[in-house]
Amino acid sequence: MDDRPAQWTAPGALTTPGYHLGVEPRPGQPTVRPVVASDVPALAGMLVRSFADDPVANFMFAGERRRQRGLHSFFTSQMRRQYLPLGYVYTTADLGGAAVWAPPDRTRHPVRELLQLLPTAPYLASSRMVRAMRLLFEIESLHPKERHWYLATLGTEPARQGQGIGSALLRKVLARVDEEGSPAYLESSKERNVSLYARFGFEVIDEHHSELGSPPIWRMWREPMVPEL
Repeated sequence: MDDRPAQWTAPGALTTPGYHLGVEPRPGQPTVRPVVASDVPALAGMLVRSFADDPVANFMFAGERRRQRGLHSFFTSQMRRQYLPLGYVYTTADLGGAAVWAPPDRTRHPVRELLQLLPTAPYLASSRMVRAMRLLFEIESLHPKERHWYLATLGTEPARQGQGIGSALLRKVLARVDEEGSPAYLESSKERNVSLYARFGFEVIDEHHSELGSPPIWRMWREPMVPEL
């Protein structure tokens, strides 16, 4: 992945390199544990609230009620059908956030994975349905072919934002990512989140502007880090 634009700097990003900026555990950080099936309804509701102001979500769903129900269906299907069976979905003790990961050894089937989200389709049944589905396929087509960990979703309860939940969830898997020496990849649909990811070593490789007229999506890549001696 050597196509990253060196001139792009995340707003508010820390520029000093170092493992200590992101992955090392910190005293008093929220306790992180694996998600179990009974957590899914509450976590789906939390993620709906977390993504209430997400530009891409609002592009895809017409109207607040349709967006809320559609996102709830999307996150439920994403966790239950796609990622929980892989074993790398995490939350905190009080369900204040969630991180949905896929390991690098997962065999990807893009069409099948999009079909697994079909329960969400009725909520896209509006003038936006065609462009929403086209956008999903478009972003999927840009997914790196290189072996990597993939952060599909990261969200925090709005009332709990700024309390270190997102950082704790990221540290949980990134420590393993670095231990394995594997890269990681994500897409961010909020510009203000780019600086958070940058503090953990992610770099923007593309600020994608679709011809469909959707808001920009920041594609980010992270090479594995090693602890400073």
